[in-house]
Amino acid sequence: MAERQSTELYELVDLIHAVARRLPAPLDLEPGPCTPIEISVMRFVGRNPGVSARAAADACGLPTSNFARVLKSLVAKGLLERRSDPNDARIVHLHPTDLADKNSLRMREHWAAALNGVGLERDTVAATTQALRRIEARLSDQPPAGGRHDMNGRKQRRPTDDG
Repeated sequence: MAERQSTELYELVDLIHAVARRLPAPLDLEPGPCTPIEISVMRFVGRNPGVSARAAADACGLPTSNFARVLKSLVAKGLLERRSDPNDARIVHLHPTDLADKNSLRMREHWAAALNGVGLERDTVAATTQALRRIEARLSDQPPAGGRHDMNGRKQRRPTDDG
């Protein structure tokens, strides 16, 4: 049973990766493409507007120095706004800009059009979305003990802007 479940979970993850590779961001995003790490930060901030920079860095698994570089790039691109906390100027809150919101809408429309006609019923989409949210929450809430390791047990480096 354990081997069968392992095979099924592998198939699920393999398909998630394959589908993700086939659904790139639309070409009309402004000011242009973002790195995978920038996308991760934008996704988190977009779902948690007003989050502190520290909380966003922690949620994205980035050390402060790397996060500061990514944040600087996203602000320069006009995708994120930094706002000082009114009660403590040392704390910075992050908000997506109108441009970021427009890009999100473009991505939503692009991906919806790409999947239009696949024949998935609403209940199937809802159940799949719920399952993927549970998976993401579980993976986000429980960082691997001793750091990240690849499938061969070798320690992995933290993600960077270069991938």
